[in-house]
Amino acid sequence: MPAEQINLTLGTAGHIDHGKTALVKCLTGCDTDRLKEEKERGLSIELGFAPCVVGDLQVGIVDVPGHENFIKTMVAGAAGVDAVMLVVAADDGIMPQTREHMDILTLLGIRHGLIVLTKIDRVGPERVEQVRAELRGYLSGTFLADAPILPVSNVTFEGLGDLHQALGTLVRSTAPRRTDGVFRLPVERTFTAKGYGTVICGIPVSGQAAVGDEVVLLPHNVRGRIKAIQVFKRPGKVVLAGQCTAINIPHLEHSIIERGHVIATPGYFEARPWCVGLLRLLPHEGASIKSGTQLKLHTGTSELLAHVYPLESTRLEPGQEALVQFRLESPLTAGPGDRFIVRSLSPVRTIGGGMLIDTLPQRLKLGGRTSCPPSSGERASCPPHSVERPPCPPSGAKIPPRPSPSRHPTARITLEELRERVQAIGDDKAFIACCARWTPQLAIKESELSLQTKLPPSRVRAVVAELIREGRLFPLGSSAWIHADAACAAEDHLLGLIEAYHRQSPESPGLTLEELRTSCSFSKEVLDGLIARLKTQSRLTQRNHRLALPSHRENLAGPDQQLFDAIDALYRQRLFNPPGEDELAAATGARPPDVQRVLKILLEHERLIRTPDGPLFHKEAVEKAREILVATLKQEGKLESVRWKYLLNTTRKYAIPLLDYFDRIGVTRRLNNTRYLKT
Repeated sequence: MPAEQINLTLGTAGHIDHGKTALVKCLTGCDTDRLKEEKERGLSIELGFAPCVVGDLQVGIVDVPGHENFIKTMVAGAAGVDAVMLVVAADDGIMPQTREHMDILTLLGIRHGLIVLTKIDRVGPERVEQVRAELRGYLSGTFLADAPILPVSNVTFEGLGDLHQALGTLVRSTAPRRTDGVFRLPVERTFTAKGYGTVICGIPVSGQAAVGDEVVLLPHNVRGRIKAIQVFKRPGKVVLAGQCTAINIPHLEHSIIERGHVIATPGYFEARPWCVGLLRLLPHEGASIKSGTQLKLHTGTSELLAHVYPLESTRLEPGQEALVQFRLESPLTAGPGDRFIVRSLSPVRTIGGGMLIDTLPQRLKLGGRTSCPPSSGERASCPPHSVERPPCPPSGAKIPPRPSPSRHPTARITLEELRERVQAIGDDKAFIACCARWTPQLAIKESELSLQTKLPPSRVRAVVAELIREGRLFPLGSSAWIHADAACAAEDHLLGLIEAYHRQSPESPGLTLEELRTSCSFSKEVLDGLIARLKTQSRLTQRNHRLALPSHRENLAGPDQQLFDAIDALYRQRLFNPPGEDELAAATGARPPDVQRVLKILLEHERLIRTPDGPLFHKEAVEKAREILVATLKQEGKLESVRWKYLLNTTRKYAIPLLDYFDRIGVTRRLNNTRYLKT
């Protein structure tokens, strides 16, 4: 029975001619030097892939070149491995590429491995122990500090039994790659096979793909469908992240595909000319950079020329770590959390590496978010804290502005957000919460979260449900969510606007929804959702179709109150023959501006109602007219407009605007000059 295939890949690393390829052949029976030139020169030039059976499990092995001229190939192979066999020859000991490969493995975030001490048949026991001691000292403080050192001979096979046993322990202690992400495979090599067409080889870094799935080739953005799959050189129906694979996609043109290209699930990735990440320089002499330095950036199987721009200073010194952005000379396809290596151009050597946060369509511009406008007096506060509602941010919490449609969400960003994203990458819940917290639109939809996090919608929904239960996200309608911090700050902002309006216009019942929308510039979805939440929390009330703080009471002082009562009384006396502004001024002795101001207050209080293109009526007039209209229509079934003025004992000037008003609010339905009761 064949061994069970698991999605785990081991890699070799070490100096040239230390026996990496021979070791792989001893373990797997496969000669990974497939090129004629490799066999003639006796050194590896390209990556070699072989299946390896460890106990009852089958994993993949990637054999990398050890020569310094092929470091870019080594990085391309090491980027896809989960654990490493650092190979050191007993006769040579630690050599330059031993050190550089260890630097690269560390910068790539590899955390599991063992050390194989080869060529013990060429030296005595004393030399073996000497090199073992040197390795223990050199590897102190690294991820291989406590890893076993296995002496072996690729000639006599001495020590291979112990190595197999140690590999079994290593495989069982290394977690396979997660497969619930979006499928993405950096292309290692491609070829054509007779009867099949284009075949693409590599190790998927995320997700899984099956025969029949559609994929896209980037940066060309050409789609094709998977016809056949091999995993560890055996036919299969599905390939998982972390498995060495060959995928047959006959629709893709072989001649346009190169190492560094990517095949992925359509719709999630783009090749972009900028990227931002966290860079750590090695603590080596000369490993420093200044803003604009040109270097080589390696990530996945890509090797690109790039200019680096530190975001927090103009220069980085050896051993420093900082946020940077890269301008790439050709577009890059990558995802959050991808590891990268940077190498100087002269002299050519590895100087640092780190983790990508995102790729960008344009240069990133650092800047703060728009702060909530300060409100005088006491700041409106959130309800008491509870497990359902996290604590509110401090006063002055920042709310992202609404973006223009053409602006990419990450085109303007803060260092705080970048640092938070760095910490969140790798933890789905933290990353989704981070994306929701910093979205420029305040509210974020499932599709947007899926694209930003590179997680399928089903995974996003499951994580969002957890965050909602924890009170870290709140639903806005049926398809969008808002982070608790953003919601709390935005709610305080809204309450501050309303509080300021109350101070400026104490006589008014409050703001209309449209006035509030204009003041805050939130989207309709966000504003409606926040208002609904504030009402539920009893922090906002609605009276006369206006929004107000529950504590607000309308206050008209002295003459204003007298004029308010006088005008109100005049309209009540003349229900269907309302006075005009000139008549009101004459009757009350008030100045026209004062009359206009009080009329506005009466409208806000809904004591007066404005008809379409017509006069103002007292609300009692509207209520009485409605009773007459409904009773007439119920009795007679219809009403001619010419008869309406007689029912009200008024003129056409006042009767018709009332009919039009009842049409508008849905009481009646008009057909020519006839009204019917709307059902």
